[in-house]
Amino acid sequence: MQPSSLLSSLHSSINLHSTPSLSLLPPSSSSSSSSSFLSFHSSSSLHFTPLNVSFSPLHATSPTKTKGLSFRVTCASTNQPLKVMISGAPASGKGTQCELIVQKFGLVHISTGDLLRAEVSAGTEIGNKAKEFMNAGQLVPDEIVTAMVTTRLSREDAKEKGWLLDGYPRSFSQAESLEKLKIRPDVYVVLDVPDEILIDRCIGRKLDPVTGKIYHLKNFPPETEEIKARLVTRPDDTEEKVKSRLDIYKQNAKSISSTYSNIMKKVNGNRPKEMVFKDVESLLSQAQGEKVKTATSGKPALKSEDSWKGIPTRLNNIPHSREIRNYFYDDVLQATQRAVNDGRTRLRVDINIPELNPEMDVYRIGTLMELVRVLALSFADDGKRVKVCVQGSMGEGALAGMPLQLAGTRKILEFMDWGNEGAMGTFINIGSIGAKEVGEQDDMFILVAPQNAVGNCIIDDLRAMTDVAGQRPVILINPRLKDLPGSSGIMQTMGREERLVYAASFESCYFFRLLYYMGTQYPIMGALRMSYPYRYELYKRVDEAPGKEKYVILATFPEKPNSDEINDAFLGKPRNQAKKASGFWGFLSGVF
Repeated sequence: MQPSSLLSSLHSSINLHSTPSLSLLPPSSSSSSSSSFLSFHSSSSLHFTPLNVSFSPLHATSPTKTKGLSFRVTCASTNQPLKVMISGAPASGKGTQCELIVQKFGLVHISTGDLLRAEVSAGTEIGNKAKEFMNAGQLVPDEIVTAMVTTRLSREDAKEKGWLLDGYPRSFSQAESLEKLKIRPDVYVVLDVPDEILIDRCIGRKLDPVTGKIYHLKNFPPETEEIKARLVTRPDDTEEKVKSRLDIYKQNAKSISSTYSNIMKKVNGNRPKEMVFKDVESLLSQAQGEKVKTATSGKPALKSEDSWKGIPTRLNNIPHSREIRNYFYDDVLQATQRAVNDGRTRLRVDINIPELNPEMDVYRIGTLMELVRVLALSFADDGKRVKVCVQGSMGEGALAGMPLQLAGTRKILEFMDWGNEGAMGTFINIGSIGAKEVGEQDDMFILVAPQNAVGNCIIDDLRAMTDVAGQRPVILINPRLKDLPGSSGIMQTMGREERLVYAASFESCYFFRLLYYMGTQYPIMGALRMSYPYRYELYKRVDEAPGKEKYVILATFPEKPNSDEINDAFLGKPRNQAKKASGFWGFLSGVF
């Protein structure tokens, strides 16, 4: 039987015997209305953004007191329940965070383990089918579990209040089944905890066979020596079995990461539960706000490559419009987030629009700084501590100096507007390039246009920094790491091969370059774009009418094409045709 037919037959027979979640909101007729959208960042501060919503205090006794308040937020003008998936390894604290999420946001908590136990206990048809596999020591097939989940999601309480899907999907096939049924969360939260911490949490857990209560010898010790004496270790909490479970979790998590890469948000779970939830709450509140904004504006936010709008036109018009700048900021951000969420740690962004091309007289340092700010604030919103790094002076004595492109950039970063949420100095800090700049508290590093200067090389400092950073992401924005020889030729001869190998070790997560005739910067002939994890795309600019243009895709490439491959695509030559001199169709020298 095909999975789809099994799903339909099972749906008609499922009768879930679970208690409906209690709604904490009073009837809409009694709800007080307000013209503000309410979100909590802490128990002592309220932030209001103009939107039409209604809210109801659950424990408020006085409007002047904030301690102990708990608010549920619903949209008055739109019905946009929040849909959340949460994933975490064994002992990551996922259960605790689920309880806090349900308490705060009122979502319907759906766990496949609970669903299976309810069906087996009730003796339903699907429960009996699942029991056969469980008794045989086999995993319950995906189609049965998916049928249970989709049926539970279709119930009225999940539709009205939103849902929290706990630990599901666990495989690529399960994720694909949900995608085919158009079941997709607004945000996919991953609790990230180091393996050694997870193992310690598991093997330190002890079970009281009398009360069924779980203790931890370090973190949550038993109240009395009598209780401690009767504690036992659960069969699946041995170090060997814990490591096996972690390996299985990692394999499953990797298999579904591509499905949810553009909505995946990793949260550092190696902190007290209150701090972890503060980040989780911020993510869910942001997702809720985006849903409201989309519903009220009717314009969906740019979330994935499928909804990419294409290359903007009039890119030679200087200065660029705010819309064009924001377009590229968002394009770079989406690609970089996908790469970081996929576990990539050595990344580079190369974007060469006129305002970001230092070879043009229209180069604008402010555009580069704004791009860096967008990236840093976005990752800070995800709970990451970001260090933005600008290289300092190189050389000694009379030869000391730094590339002209970077002159004054650190001061610009320090005086920029980083918002009034207190990100600068807490989640975002500014530093230099070098091993000493890497602190234990830093989660990732954004390096602003690292580059060699004549006779001086930044790569040694860069390599030392990445060695200390380990597996933490290091992102280079518009690096220029080619050797620039001094009068002695020292950069041409000493260690050049090793430097080139190291520079090439950074994986491109975003690439955009306009293409011109060789030696010119007008008119634009086309563009080459790559956004992780997709292919390189070659576009040709076409004049449709006076004052009207568009970009038409000519070809795609799995790797960055060279100039001959680009020329051949423009000339319509087959890929396997012998290469000839570039001639008239040669593009800007040194680009590739």
